[in-house]
Amino acid sequence: MTKRRSIMNRRHFLQTAGAAGALTLVSGNLRMALAQTSGPIRIGFLAPLTGTAASAGRELVDGWNLYWQQAGMELAGRKVEVIVEDDASSPDTALQKARRLVQQQKVHMLVGDILANTGLAVAEYAKGTGTPYFMPVVAADDLTQRTRIPNVLRVAGFAASQMTRPLADWCLKQGYKRVVTIGQDYTFGHEQAGGFIQNFTQGGGTLAGQLWHPLNTADFSPYLGQIPSFSPDVVLAIETGADAARLLKQWYSFGMKQQFPLVTSQNTTDQSIIRNLLPAEALGIVSSAHYAEGADDPAVKQFVDAYEKEFKILPAIFAAEGFTAGLWIADAIKKVQGNVEDIPAFLDAVKSTTIPDSPLGQNLHMDDYGNPIYNIYIREVVERPDGKLVNAVIDSYAEVSQFGNLSPEEYLKQPPFSRDFQGVAK
Repeated sequence: MTKRRSIMNRRHFLQTAGAAGALTLVSGNLRMALAQTSGPIRIGFLAPLTGTAASAGRELVDGWNLYWQQAGMELAGRKVEVIVEDDASSPDTALQKARRLVQQQKVHMLVGDILANTGLAVAEYAKGTGTPYFMPVVAADDLTQRTRIPNVLRVAGFAASQMTRPLADWCLKQGYKRVVTIGQDYTFGHEQAGGFIQNFTQGGGTLAGQLWHPLNTADFSPYLGQIPSFSPDVVLAIETGADAARLLKQWYSFGMKQQFPLVTSQNTTDQSIIRNLLPAEALGIVSSAHYAEGADDPAVKQFVDAYEKEFKILPAIFAAEGFTAGLWIADAIKKVQGNVEDIPAFLDAVKSTTIPDSPLGQNLHMDDYGNPIYNIYIREVVERPDGKLVNAVIDSYAEVSQFGNLSPEEYLKQPPFSRDFQGVAK
């Protein structure tokens, strides 16, 4: 009897100890889970602060910081820590910094980069690690088309060919039937020209000719001299950075402004360019973009005023994209109640977010391929009463997709835009 009672007591002890152990284990796991979702949210932000794109990178960071300055560095009860790294406008450096941020700094997500080559390097790394990577600027078409990566999303960014499509339709409305393009001879230039030409020719227009020049062209006269021979109704310029400023200056000084209407991609007349031009060199030039610092829109005005007060210059497109990226990501973090460790749920929140008002317009949302659908502005360079040049809105196009007038299935059957394929059979 005593022996049986002893065995029963031992069993009771073991059962109780087991239950207590299980409770201890559950409690430990719960504490660990709570610690993971109550510590700081760490964001690794990559931008070119040195190298060829340093000026744009600085404005991207300034726009991003302005958002968090206004919103506070806390979301859903968790502090937000941003670690900024300089990608030096170099793919190798961008990859090295991305690895450091993920493996050593243990960031929950990567944001940023500007140049396509740095963005592609980081995207491939993010593909291997599963780290969410959000691109406010990198515009290479195929990142959200043929080679899309589920955890790589354009948050406030765009596909290069997307931005110029409405401009083609606007040109057709003006009665322009023949276009000549002049642009930088690399992928971004090919894609932006291709989007325009595809819509222009679909609408009945004709591609009269194309002129490609290398990056950092100092003298445009050999190219400008060829334009009259094509007898165009309009000329499309696809330029960025110093090439944009040089082209617009030479377009005016060679008397081309009096001969042909000039329309451009968004970077050619971006605020970062026109703030350094004479009014005569820029006034009246039309472009298309998802951002217009001169827009008569409360959200845009509020952003422009705040940025100008803080940094003493009007914000360029990079600043607007950095600010809106912060707005978009913060909204998604709130939707998952701060649980960014649940990557599938967090990515779904980013993809399903709609931003009612932002510096990039109203009702921003994302397609099934990870690229935003925008209301795109047709803009004209005008002079404000204070003498500063801005892009003012003269028309707009709603719900512009990266796939243009085609369905995604039809679109993805065609080759990527290149020098050989410009959206029209040759």
